[in-house]
Amino acid sequence: MIKLYPPLANVEIVDIASWLIGAKQFQKHDIKIHIIDRNKKKHSIVVPTDMNMNLMEACKSYEFPIEGICGGMAMCASCQVYVSSDGLLEDISEDEKAMLSEAFHVKSNSRLGCQIQLSPDLNGFTFELAPE
Repeated sequence: MIKLYPPLANVEIVDIASWLIGAKQFQKHDIKIHIIDRNKKKHSIVVPTDMNMNLMEACKSYEFPIEGICGGMAMCASCQVYVSSDGLLEDISEDEKAMLSEAFHVKSNSRLGCQIQLSPDLNGFTFELAPE
């Protein structure tokens, strides 16, 4: 039996695993970013910056429907996102530009999630998943 102390004593927890994940405390190297899913719902997630992860991997770890078919090699566009900061649009490699030139649903703020390394500078940023 799980005993819940206030303020959670009056909260019905349907899935304890989901609650525990959601209750994750910030660690020294964690940041909070916001993901807008394909239904336009905004989610706030906590991700580490000290594990050499990229945005695609973070989205997959939270089970967002992002494919990443090529495994993060910038050889497909199945992890395309729209970014909320012009600063992230300046560091696009030639390989990423080439892949985006062949992708669908490309906007001026498109990036490949696999090419965005998680860093403390991204704290508070918002990313929107591009349509499939």
